[in-house]
Amino acid sequence: MNQSAQANRSYVRRLVVTAVLSALSAALMYLEFSVPVVPSFLKYDFSDLPALIAAFGVGPLAGVAVELIKNLIHLPMTATGGVGELANFIIGVCYVLPAGLIYRFRKGKSGALLGALGGAVLASVMSLPVNYWITYPVYTKFLPMDAIIGAYSAIIPAANTLWRALLMVNLPFTLVKGLVNVGFTFALYKHISPLLHGRACTASDPDSKKNKKGRRCRPDGDSNGVQ
Repeated sequence: MNQSAQANRSYVRRLVVTAVLSALSAALMYLEFSVPVVPSFLKYDFSDLPALIAAFGVGPLAGVAVELIKNLIHLPMTATGGVGELANFIIGVCYVLPAGLIYRFRKGKSGALLGALGGAVLASVMSLPVNYWITYPVYTKFLPMDAIIGAYSAIIPAANTLWRALLMVNLPFTLVKGLVNVGFTFALYKHISPLLHGRACTASDPDSKKNKKGRRCRPDGDSNGVQ
């Protein structure tokens, strides 16, 4: 296979993988659920998981694309005038972009772990200004601020202002969500890596090359996955 055809095949594969992960992310965004230990309006979903996988398997910009596409798909059903989707996109990008960038320059499990943990921390920190200046000013048009603060202080009495509520509840909630996605990513990635990279490792393939573990993988593969 000449280099041009191989490059075209790789480009198409990356587009297809990004599209599939975007659709999966959008579907997971609709499967949100409440967590008993936080106010009911804080929902948990796994929609960032496909975006993180895309950032590792395809590239950091693919992770950003998944975050964008899932929120655009969700936009027609929004109840927040698009503000919730904007906040979700910003925080999601803060999560997957640094993870993908760090992994790009530091391949292997340690780089992936460092990137994912760094992304989780950055996303949780950025959730403070995003929610304080973007999300909740809009939410107060539907729910009084006193009711919002009351929902937080019912769980943690000291969370009696919006800033304290975000610091004591939203920040750790976002951090835990990111860490859970890191765990699932590491559990799933090595199993789906051949699909992401368009390769099939076999014991004997005349048109293949060996990866680090001695298996033989097709030339368009990437053996530097999150193992």
